[in-house]
Amino acid sequence: MADDASALISAARAQAYATPLNRFHVADVSHFTSDTWAPWFERLRQEDPIHYCADSEFGPYWSVTRFQDIVAVDSNHEVFSSSSERGGIAIQDGYQPNNLSSFIGLDPPDHDAQRRVVTPMFSTIGMAGLEPLIRSRAAAILDELPIGETFDFVDRVSVELTSQMLATLFDFPFEQRRLLPQASDIILTEAGENSVYKTDQERQAALTPYFQQFVELWEARKAAPGGTDLLSLLASDPVTRKDGQMFGYMGNVVLLTVAGSDTTRHSITGALMAFQDYPDAYDRLRADPALLESAVPEIIRWQSPVAHMRRTATRDIELGGKQIKQGDKVIMWYISGNRDGDVIADADRFIIDRERPRQHLAFGFGIHRCVGNRLAEMQLKVVWEEILKRFKRIEVVGAPRRLNSNFVKGYETLPVRIVG
Repeated sequence: MADDASALISAARAQAYATPLNRFHVADVSHFTSDTWAPWFERLRQEDPIHYCADSEFGPYWSVTRFQDIVAVDSNHEVFSSSSERGGIAIQDGYQPNNLSSFIGLDPPDHDAQRRVVTPMFSTIGMAGLEPLIRSRAAAILDELPIGETFDFVDRVSVELTSQMLATLFDFPFEQRRLLPQASDIILTEAGENSVYKTDQERQAALTPYFQQFVELWEARKAAPGGTDLLSLLASDPVTRKDGQMFGYMGNVVLLTVAGSDTTRHSITGALMAFQDYPDAYDRLRADPALLESAVPEIIRWQSPVAHMRRTATRDIELGGKQIKQGDKVIMWYISGNRDGDVIADADRFIIDRERPRQHLAFGFGIHRCVGNRLAEMQLKVVWEEILKRFKRIEVVGAPRRLNSNFVKGYETLPVRIVG
C-alpha cells in the first residue's frame, strides 16, 4: 500500500514538472482524491508562487501558494473580500445575497457582529465543561472497537466522536446526530459524473432531511429563549434573529456543521495516516503523552483539512509581483502554505515536537480565523490520549477513500485493525 502511494506521488511529480505552467490547474479535484496534490504546489512555490489559471471549470483564478503571501491576503479583508455577493469563500462559489450567507461569507461590520453571537460557546468558560464529556464519550467509543478485526476508522471513531460533539453544541436530537456529518459530506461533494450525486438537484434532495430538522429547531428555539447551545444563541440574538433571517440562519448552521465536523474529524483520521508513515512518532507519544501538546497542532498542519479559502479582489493590487485586477478570484491554498519550507523548517516531514507547532495556516489567519480552533485541538488531544492508553498500534490495512472535494481535504473511509 505504501509502495502504491509512493508510485503515485512519483508519477504526479514527473507530470507536474513536465506540464507547462500555463496549463497548471491545481484546483482539479483529482489531485485531492488521489492525494497527489503536493508536487503541483511544490513547483508553484518554487517557480510561480502567485499563479494565474486562465481557464477551468471554476473559471479563471489566482493561486496563492506561499505562507507569507497567504498571510498577506488573509489579513487584508478590505482588498480581499469574503462577501458572498462578490463570490464567497470557496473556488466553486458564485454570487449569493448577503442575507442568505453565513458570517464567514460576510465582510465587516456584518461579519464581526454575527461571529460575536456564537463566540461564547468557544470561550474558556464555554468549553470548561466539555473536556470531561469529550473524554467520556471518546472512551466509550474506543472501548467498543473490535481487537484484531478490520473496521472503518472514519465511521467508528472520527465520525462518531465529532457527530456526538456537534449534536451537543447544537443541542440536536442525539439519535439523529449522524445527519450532521452526512450533510457535511453532501455539502462538500461536487455533483457530477464521478460523484454519488450526478446533479445539484440530487444533492439538494439528499440534504432535505437536514434542512427540515433545522427549520423545526429554529422555530422551537425562538419560542423558548434562554438556551446556551449554538442554535439558541443564533435564535435569541437580535443580530441573527431578525425577521427574514431564516436563510442566513441556515447559512450559519451549514458553516458550523462543516467547520465543527471537518477540522477535527479529518485530523483524527489524518493523524492515523501520519503514524503509518512515521511509526516512531506513535511510539514516542505512547512513551510520553505530554508530547501531544505539540503533536496536535502538527497533526492539524500536516492534514490541513481546509485545503483552500477564496477571496475576491475589491480593487487592483500588486501581490508578489503580479497584477491582480478588481473582481479577480484569489485562492489561498492553505495546504501549500503549510508545506512552505521557507517558513516552516522541514515542512515535508511530520515532526511531533516542533519548536513552533502552531506556526501553520490550517485555521486561517486574520478576522476569519476558525472560531472553534481551541475546541478542535482539545477534541483531537483527548481522543489521541485515550487511544494511546489503550492500543499498542492501529494498523491501516487498506487504502482510504478520500472526499471528492478540493475545499476540504478529508476521508470517507479508512480500513484499520487494532493490534494490542
